[in-house]
Amino acid sequence: MQLILITGYPASGKTHRSNQLVKSFRSKIQASSDARISRLTVCHIDSQSLGLNRDVYREARTEKDARATEYSAVKRALGKDAIVVADGLNYIKGFRYQLYCEAKAVQTPSCVVHVGTPVDRCRETNLKILETDSKEDGYAVDIFDNLVYRYEEPNGMTRWDSPLFTVPYDDEAPPCQDIWDAMVGTEGKAKTVKPNLATVVKPATESDYLYELDKTSQEILNVIMEWQRDHPGDGGGELAVAEGTIELPASPVSLPQLQRVRRQFISLNRLHNLPKARIRISFVEYLNNNLV
Repeated sequence: MQLILITGYPASGKTHRSNQLVKSFRSKIQASSDARISRLTVCHIDSQSLGLNRDVYREARTEKDARATEYSAVKRALGKDAIVVADGLNYIKGFRYQLYCEAKAVQTPSCVVHVGTPVDRCRETNLKILETDSKEDGYAVDIFDNLVYRYEEPNGMTRWDSPLFTVPYDDEAPPCQDIWDAMVGTEGKAKTVKPNLATVVKPATESDYLYELDKTSQEILNVIMEWQRDHPGDGGGELAVAEGTIELPASPVSLPQLQRVRRQFISLNRLHNLPKARIRISFVEYLNNNLV
């Protein structure tokens, strides 16, 4: 599982560089005798394969839909044995970050390949395309200028844009070997990625866990309030319950105070999925530590 994001100005030669990478990687896979390498596949995602034309960048709504289409395609393609080359403008850093998080969630390395063609050369290339029979492959002049203006160049100092490989426009080919080593690994050692806690899917809790958490803690509060009603003016002391002993403070505890502590306990344990047998014991301990 590897994700390679291609980015650059419109008409900078991104598809050409992507095709060079795809050809190089497929050649390496075919020539390898390593079982880990030979089972890899290369998936090339570009505007043509997604059925997107250049006019989608004319309006914010259609551009947003186009990004969503690319995002969905990348997410579907990421798999255990897939190298995904996402060939597109990918010019918004927030979108690159979104794809970086998607890759990290499935514990796969990712990198950004920046096609560093100067804007004047891109403009010249685009005008030439518009003058040919394949003008649908070019960008309307106003769209081209707008995309160049809004382009957010990748920064290798940020985690979602690193490692960053910049390919000068006059280089014969991208640094295919360096990208291969960064994504696939060297000497038979696979690259591993530890997911962020924010991207880890938490295990499902028992269907009635939150109900039990709420019900059990409320039952214990009812016991405390009933004891205080039966012993008016009595402060402090110990209240024995089946799960242990509740140490009451010197002055009576109001219901709002108890409810506040209860809400804190529920919030802290909402995702911990305590065993049901321990909910009462844990809440009694929490009360003893937080009732003052």
